[in-house]
Amino acid sequence: MPIVKFAGQTVECLPGANLRSVLLRARLPIYSRVARAIHCRGLGTCGTCAVRIEGSVSEPTKVERWRLDFPPHASERGLRLACQCSVLGDLEVKKYEGLWGQHTDRPKQRS
Repeated sequence: MPIVKFAGQTVECLPGANLRSVLLRARLPIYSRVARAIHCRGLGTCGTCAVRIEGSVSEPTKVERWRLDFPPHASERGLRLACQCSVLGDLEVKKYEGLWGQHTDRPKQRS
């Protein structure tokens, strides 16, 4: 079973599990404070679950590619939307500051 490391925690999940769902079930802080109330519930349209991923996940979906190429995101930052990723192997996941997690120059403070 894949292991997901995020915010100093380790979570096991089934192969193919949705990354956003894995993190939410484990009560890990995938969203900034404001985004906890105003996210798209996993549709891939808001971009607030953007994270950096090291490890094996599914290929980007069409909606994910569109959203990460739309401000405040930029495709060259190398982020992924947790709601659009299926976990295929062990992962290390990092969240950044900003409503959309777009500030790749600033790691998120634990909340």
